[in-house]
Order: sequence, then C-alpha cells, then structure tokens
Amino acid sequence: MSALSHTRSIRSQETCSSGAISRSRTISQQTAPQSPKSGMEATATPSDQQVEKESLHEYINKKREMFRMQYAIAIKRDEIQKLENLAAEEEAKLEKAEQYLEKDAAMFDDFLKENDKNSAQALKIAERETKAKMDKIIEIRELTAQMMNIQSEISRLEDTLQEYMMYRDFLYQLSPKEWQEEYEKKQMKKREMKMASRAKEENTSTLPPVPKGRELTSQSKQGRFPTTGSAERLSVDLSAEELELRPLSQSQRKESIKQGKMPSKQHPKPLSARRVSETASLKMEKADPVCSDDEDEDEAPELYFTDPKQLLNIFTELEEQNLSLIQNSRETEETLDELKHALTTTQNKMGREIAQLEQLEVTLKASIAKEEETAKDLAIKAQVFSFGEFKSEFQEKMLASLSKKVLEVYRRCIGENDANLGTLQMLTVIEHQLDDLLECLERVPQAKIEQAEKTKEKERRMRLRDEKIKQQRQLQEERIQRALARAQADIKKKTGRRLVFRSEPPPIKEKEDENQGLIDKEKEEALYYFT
Repeated sequence: MSALSHTRSIRSQETCSSGAISRSRTISQQTAPQSPKSGMEATATPSDQQVEKESLHEYINKKREMFRMQYAIAIKRDEIQKLENLAAEEEAKLEKAEQYLEKDAAMFDDFLKENDKNSAQALKIAERETKAKMDKIIEIRELTAQMMNIQSEISRLEDTLQEYMMYRDFLYQLSPKEWQEEYEKKQMKKREMKMASRAKEENTSTLPPVPKGRELTSQSKQGRFPTTGSAERLSVDLSAEELELRPLSQSQRKESIKQGKMPSKQHPKPLSARRVSETASLKMEKADPVCSDDEDEDEAPELYFTDPKQLLNIFTELEEQNLSLIQNSRETEETLDELKHALTTTQNKMGREIAQLEQLEVTLKASIAKEEETAKDLAIKAQVFSFGEFKSEFQEKMLASLSKKVLEVYRRCIGENDANLGTLQMLTVIEHQLDDLLECLERVPQAKIEQAEKTKEKERRMRLRDEKIKQQRQLQEERIQRALARAQADIKKKTGRRLVFRSEPPPIKEKEDENQGLIDKEKEEALYYFT
C-alpha cells in the first residue's frame, strides 16, 4: 500500500511538472515573436526617440524574461528527468513487489491446500478415533453390565449362604449341650491334626525345589499322588489368582485349603495363595467357631437332628414355653400398667394437694402480715387514746360517730342490720364484701374494662369540651360588654398638638470591601465543592 501511494504521488508530480512546462512553452512562444516586431517598429519610426528607448528597454526586459524562462525550463527539465528516473525506479520496485506478492499468494495457496488436506486427514482420524471410542464405550458398558450381573449373582449366593449358615447355627443351638460338647471336642482334634499337617507342609516347602523329572519319578515310585498333577496345578493357580482378586467365601476357602494340602514340590508358586487361604480360614474359625471348617469338604455337615419330627417336637415344646412366657409377660404388663396408672394418679393428687397447701401457706402468710400491721396500728391508736390528751367522754363520742359511719356504710353496701351486729362485725362483713367485689372485678374480662374506660374517657372529654365552650361564651360575653361600655362612654377630645416622631437622620452607607467579597465568594465555592 505504501508503494502504491508513493507511485501515485510521483505521477501527480509528473503531471504538475508537465503542466508547468506546457505553460512556460506557451509563454515563450507568445513572447518570442514580439521582440523582432518591437525592433522593426523601432527602426520603422526613427522620428520618435523616446519610443525607441522604451522599445529597447522592453526588448531587454523581454530578453531577460526569456532567459529566466529558459533557465526555469532547464531547471524544470532537470527536475522532470529526476522525477522520471524516480518513477522508473519506483516502477521497478513495484514490479518486484508484485512479483513478491504473486510468490506469496502462490505460497499461501499452497499452504491453504496443505491445511485443507491436513484438516481432512484430521477429520478422518477424529472420526475413526470417535468410532473406536464409541466401540470401546459400548464394550465397557457390556462388560460393566456383565460385572453387575456377576456381582448380583455373587451377592445372591452370599445371601443364600448366610441364610443356610444361620439355619445351621440355629440347629446347632437347638441341639443338646452334651452333643455340642462332644462336637466341639471332635472339632478341636480335627483342628490339631490340620495344624500339624500344615506345619509339615510348611517344613517341606522350605526345602529346595527338585527337578521336574526327579519329581515325577519320585512321585510315581512313592505313589502318594495321582497322575493328574498338571490339572491340579492349574486349579491351584486359578484358585490363587481368585484369592488375590476378590475376598474369599467359605466354599472357596475350603477349596483353597484342600488344594493347599498338596506338596509344594509340584507347585511352588501358589504357596502365598495357600498361606492367604489358611490365614483367612483361621480368622473365620476365631470369628465363628460353629461355622469353621468343622467338616471336610466332601462330607456333609454333622448335625444332631436326623429326623424332621425331632425338630417338630422341639418346636412344639418351644411354642408352649413361648405361650406361657407371653401370658406371664401380659399379666406382668397389666399389673405394671395398673401400678403406673395408680402412681400417676397419686402423683397428680399429691401435686394438686401440694400446690393448694403452698397457696394456702402464701395466703396465710399474707393475712398474718396484714393482721400484724392492723394490730400495730390498733396498738398505736390505743396508745394515743390512752394518753391524757383525749378524755373518756371525747373518746366515747368519737367511737359513737365511727359506729354511725360504719352502720351507714353497711346499710349502703349490704343492707339493714337486722342481726344487730357490732361495729367490728360490720367492718368484717364490709371487708368480705369488698374482697368479693375485687375478685369479681378481677374476673371481669379485659375487653369490658377497656370499654368502660373508653366510655368514661369519652364522658370526661365531653365534660371538658362543655366547660371549655362555657368559658369561651363567658369570655365572648365579657368582650361584648366591654365593647358596649366603650361605645356608650363619652368621647374624650384631645387638646394640643398631635405628637409626631422627629425627623430621622439619613442612613449611613457602609463601604463595601472588595477583599471581603472575594473571601465570601471563595467560602461559597469551598462550601459548594467540598461539602
């Protein structure tokens, strides 16, 4: 792009220079023929010398201009030549640049073709890989499904095995204790024999291995093992691999123990597998002595019960025992429920009685304190009356007046004194009536009390408003009366000159300080921008 702009600028300069040359040529053509004409005119008119001088002067000026124009033309030609050279150089550069661009375009096209080819190959490879991946995923899913089926089958078989073992334990527990003791003794003997045989096998396994030919000859001579040793070795190897891959069940432990009884000379490799199976069987024996390898692999488990009728008889006996125990438990539960009910009733009754007694104790304490206070007041009054300040006649008069007041209160609150009660008795009756009224007031619901308070408050406000209106009316009447009195009063005529204010002096104008105005302006700006 820079080369193209440079060539365009060079071409514009060439056009400008060619235009200038053409203009200079036209000027020279216009000025060149004028000089001989001016000379001829000068020679033709010899009478006028001033005109000759002017024409000569013009001729010189024109010659000078011609020289200048020729000089300018020469300079322009040089510049044109230079520009043409530059244009040629730039054109050569442009041609080279175009060649380079064509080469780059060709290389870029090759690159794009190669890239398209690579992308197509990559897509093919990706499709192939995705297809292989999908095949592998399908295969993995099938294998996982098979594994899940196998695991479910294993779990089902383990559940059935656990169920059978539970039944065997149940039958073992139902058998009599004497038979259980004998059975345990037999199992102990078998275990001791197995432990001895295992110790012998371990001792033989520590010996160096014998070559295969000698091993076979020795075996054929001694006749200890059958000729199917290779098949047994294969089974032992497979059992060892299974032991390493997954945990052992009881039947697998038994098979591994059975295959572990073979001598280590024939198969020295699966020794670790046999040891693993032995340790697993020992752990099982410790965990569950009944479920240990108490019977041989090919033999059926030894049981006390040989006939199902024995189990039925035992079940009937156990059922009768259970029924009797259930009946006893029900009777005990009924008695326990009765005892619980009686206990709860007695506890509730005792709790109520305790609460009543505590409340009674509190009320008695309060009444005792009140009576003590009244006794103190009466003692103080008796002391006051016993002093010499009051005479007996005055005391009798006061007592009579008090009895009258009490009788009046009794009549208004309760009624007539038909039983001729004394003053103290009337006071006690009045107090009881007052206590009853207070209790009734406490039992009154809060809503009614609030409603009564609202009505009383409303009445009070109405009364206050009426009083305020009355006061306002009185004030209005007083104002009217005062206005009437002022209207009816005689008019007072003022004598003399009317009082007026004296002339006010002119206000003093304070000079405004320009600095103060600037300070105030700065303060306003500070408050505006910084607050």
